[in-house]
Amino acid sequence: MNVLLLGSGGREHAIAWNLAQSPKLSKLWIAPGNAGMEQLGELVDVKAMDLDGVVALAQRTHADLVIVGPEDPLSAGITDRLTDAGLRVFGPTAAAARLEGSKDFANQLMANAGIATSRSQTFDDPDAAKRYVRDCDYQVVIKADGLAGGKGVTVCDDATDAEAAIDRIMVDRAFGDAGLRIVVEERMYGPEVSAHAFTDGVTDCHMPFSCDHKPVFDGNIGPNAGGMGADSPPIWLDDTIAESIRTDVTERTVRAMADSGSPYAGVIYPGMMVTANGPRVIEFNGRFGDPETEVLLPKLRTDLLEICDAVADGRLSEVPVEWDNVATVGVIMASGGYPEVYETGKRISGLDAVDEDVQVFIAGAKRDSEGRMVTSGGRVLCVVGRGSSMDEARTRAYDNVARISFEGAHYRTDIGAAAYDPLDAIVR
Repeated sequence: MNVLLLGSGGREHAIAWNLAQSPKLSKLWIAPGNAGMEQLGELVDVKAMDLDGVVALAQRTHADLVIVGPEDPLSAGITDRLTDAGLRVFGPTAAAARLEGSKDFANQLMANAGIATSRSQTFDDPDAAKRYVRDCDYQVVIKADGLAGGKGVTVCDDATDAEAAIDRIMVDRAFGDAGLRIVVEERMYGPEVSAHAFTDGVTDCHMPFSCDHKPVFDGNIGPNAGGMGADSPPIWLDDTIAESIRTDVTERTVRAMADSGSPYAGVIYPGMMVTANGPRVIEFNGRFGDPETEVLLPKLRTDLLEICDAVADGRLSEVPVEWDNVATVGVIMASGGYPEVYETGKRISGLDAVDEDVQVFIAGAKRDSEGRMVTSGGRVLCVVGRGSSMDEARTRAYDNVARISFEGAHYRTDIGAAAYDPLDAIVR
């Protein structure tokens, strides 16, 4: 099969790495890709959000399947555009991608389907939103309604925090049009878990659970980043809670989307919080998570291309999806200053010193004029270790992180270190 993969981050590097192992693959094109993917397929300088350019590229390369990595082109309708052109796609339609693209849409769907989440109100007027948070008898979370690269959420301790977040999103337009509307949600407490699944709209194949660590500093301190690391599986998550998430959230959501007239196909991933009242949805995502993908795909035994091909045809029930029973830990190495102001162009050393069984997925790096790998983004790379236990996987990851360096490199030192008991982790 000829495959076109859209995207340029660590998630897409992990997808390309897995696809390149498929015996079904004839040729892999990656648009636009990054320097880490150059040995896995042919990089093409077409941006994923250039919808016309993507359609033309898929036609020119005779792509048998287009796999969409990032969320922005999905919400913009790339699946619809490709389908209209007679091409096969792995990824939800624009109508289905509203599950991630509009938090208000997702909240209404959950309310109608009886899916547990927090109380919420949506506002397009900052003054009305401020009046609401002043009168709230509970702490809140302020969210940009649209896509904000994983950074459009502010967890507030009081009304002052909430009003500042409203101004930042709606008045200062920190996230552009994504913040034209905001959702004010009741703050929840408890450990978080990511629940990925493949679905063709009828059949659901659940992936192992994983944990994304968004705050930039150790101990979950500091502003949210796009994700500073991930681990899988969460050893604190018991079977009863896990099954509740699969059946009462993921599978119920897929059925609700079909019933609403917007059937969902691709990867669906609810971000969950395990509260004192049970698991609750924080938000939905309409694609592979990042950096969760980097710790999930090294565990996948089944051919990823076979899965994506089956999803595109609505025959996922024909594919037995299997996973290794191992622990994985992925540590993000970021540019100094991320997620705020940071410098790029810093030379990366030590990539050739990494153990063969440790994966390094590139997120923000490129070749300079002399062919050397240099930083080009905030999250630069993800180092992934495997092991029979979380401690072993964590040791493998950090041993190899220590071999890689670039000026200003920053990473958390506690990814995979917290072994929560769910009841102990629920603080309120």
